[in-house]
Amino acid sequence: MSTPMIPDSNERPVDLQSLKNIAVVVYALQAVSFLLGVTYIVALIVNYVKLEDAQGTWLESHFRWQIRTFWFSLLWFVLGGVTFFFIIGYFILTANGIWIIYRIIKGWLRLNDGKQMPV
Repeated sequence: MSTPMIPDSNERPVDLQSLKNIAVVVYALQAVSFLLGVTYIVALIVNYVKLEDAQGTWLESHFRWQIRTFWFSLLWFVLGGVTFFFIIGYFILTANGIWIIYRIIKGWLRLNDGKQMPV
């Protein structure tokens, strides 16, 4: 009879497929946020809740990529909103929307290929 291996108390088992599924859901929530803005906040909350579980795996880079996408897009959204009446804000908001779409597509495709995001 063989004895089952007990993981070291300092290490926790990581379910990579579950984390990958969560990353897919977060990318989907970010994409849907163009129709329902609240899903962007939900995606951020999910990211922060599951970030610790992804630490030390290749999926951590995706969680961090998604978090940075949120915070930088919020910064540019605020800047674009403040300057909207000076015409430049329109261009900032448009560029921000395109940049968000780019980040979602690039991240989702790299996730699908099993690749890390650049840090």
